Amino acid sequence: MKNWKYLLATTMVGSALALGACGNTAKETPTETPADTSTEKPVEEVAAIEGSVSGDGSSTVAPITEALVEEYGGVQSKVQVTVGVSGTGGGFKKFIAGETDFSNASRPIKEEEAKALADAGIDFTEFKIANDGLTVVINKDNDWAKDLTVEDLKKLWVEDGTAKKWSDINPAWPAEEVVFYSPGTDSGTYDYFDEVILDGEDLVKSATLSEDDNVLVQGVQADKNAIGFFGFAYYLANQDTLQAVHVNGVEPNNQTIESGEYSPLSRPLFVYAKNSALSENPAFYDFMKYSLEYAGDMAEAVGYVSLPAADYEAGLTTLEGLK
Repeated sequence: MKNWKYLLATTMVGSALALGACGNTAKETPTETPADTSTEKPVEEVAAIEGSVSGDGSSTVAPITEALVEEYGGVQSKVQVTVGVSGTGGGFKKFIAGETDFSNASRPIKEEEAKALADAGIDFTEFKIANDGLTVVINKDNDWAKDLTVEDLKKLWVEDGTAKKWSDINPAWPAEEVVFYSPGTDSGTYDYFDEVILDGEDLVKSATLSEDDNVLVQGVQADKNAIGFFGFAYYLANQDTLQAVHVNGVEPNNQTIESGEYSPLSRPLFVYAKNSALSENPAFYDFMKYSLEYAGDMAEAVGYVSLPAADYEAGLTTLEGLK
């Protein structure tokens, strides 16, 4: 998934994250530079590191990680970082099996997953890296379902043995069957929607499920009666061909997600790191340090919402204690 590249190109011109240009442009020597007025970070020598790092997990977190991996390659070209996208649950399965150094997640780790890690002798640390607003989307030609309540969403998405029609929500709406697109059951986004919208009840059996959010995007784009949900960044990358549903009258955007006003669909995004890998693999430690230093910038660049700076500083402090 390369949608982040367009967003990076339009939001990061001139940024300190344009690492390929960092320190290579000739500058005139100023005659006088007040020491206390500069906001630029001093250019530091970066020690070369070699090694490999492996991760897997959430498709929602993937755009942030993919952008970080791409930029990190410009700093440490001899570190090979590979990241799969099998969904939050699928990622945790690999993490528990000892196949990965870190696991991306769009929901907190479940109690049974944490127990399985403990049983496997794997100690881990949770790092928050950004905020997301799980976004419900409809086709561009849908001119009736632009604002839904949580109860409307539950009535639509809960399996009750009937063929769901838009007119079931409002008699003035079309008596057409609703076409559903949902993340797969290994997805943390599926789990989160199940928890806050469905209250643990079964999702409609007619829904098309996929761990690939692009499949969901294309499905909703192609059908006037379709509805789906996924991370906010995937909506932003396709906002010209999709509509974001307002939930309880609130539009998902950076401000409402950061404030929590877009409730109950605002949520944090996580990376779970294996402690032993952090202490034993310098390449992994360095990649995690880089990730926490730049996750906020990358989150904003690909369409999510950064955490307060103090949260990233706290994460870096925690990381340093694990070295």
